Amino acid sequence: MADSVKLPQVLAAQPEDIQLLLAAQCHIGTKNCDKSMENYVWKRRADGVNIINVGKTYEKIVLAARILASIENPADVCVISARPYGHRAVLKYAGFTGANAIAGRFTPGNFTNYITRSFKEPRLIIVTDPRVDHQAIREAAYVNIPVIALCDTDASLKFVDVAIPTNNKSRHAIGLVWYLLCREVLRLRGSIGRGADAWDVLPDLFFYRDPEEIEREAADKAAAQAATEIPAEAAVAQPEWDATNTDAPAGFAAEPTAQTLEWSADAAAGDWSAETAQPTTW
Repeated sequence: MADSVKLPQVLAAQPEDIQLLLAAQCHIGTKNCDKSMENYVWKRRADGVNIINVGKTYEKIVLAARILASIENPADVCVISARPYGHRAVLKYAGFTGANAIAGRFTPGNFTNYITRSFKEPRLIIVTDPRVDHQAIREAAYVNIPVIALCDTDASLKFVDVAIPTNNKSRHAIGLVWYLLCREVLRLRGSIGRGADAWDVLPDLFFYRDPEEIEREAADKAAAQAATEIPAEAAVAQPEWDATNTDAPAGFAAEPTAQTLEWSADAAAGDWSAETAQPTTW
């Protein structure tokens, strides 16, 4: 899997990048191989699966990044993914680079019908799968928009200008290729350095996550938080108001006086049956 094209040392693939591509199974193709994708196939396994040359995969990622970095306005780039595994990847790529993202169904007429509300005129588009995003590629061909596509061994390169050979059936492979493309674009723009710790974003941020898995993790986190709060509340003892409690207020802790009140004693005001005094006439 050696590189067939001699790249500058600064753009050459590092061993860590090749290990990431192999770990994400970007080299696993399909049993079918299109005529236009034969140049990117390294060998064919005994079970019939075609193995993609990951050296050429990284070369095409660098080539696509150099094209993207040459566009002055980042908003003129449109990233598209109708496949669910690429929804999160294109949204993260658009968030980091400033491109426009279309995650989900591509509305027909986005590039050709200017009356539609979602009409766009990008200078370049990137699609996750030429087979699924065929409508976007066809409309881009009508209006002469260059196309960069993530292509598997069974993909057709019709109307595709730059093909990045990779496994576009796996969530990890799709997310990693978008991550490497985003990182290389930011490097060529000068936003981040080329050191190992220059960009603290992990590839996991671009991976697809199942909504049910996210809800399950949120429920487990809430249950764990509630379990830690209940013992803390039970540990706080409520004070009892008894005679021996020294923390009781002074009014409750006072001793009763020895003097008893005699209710049968005559009131100091006199006899109730006595005549009341005549009111003074002014």
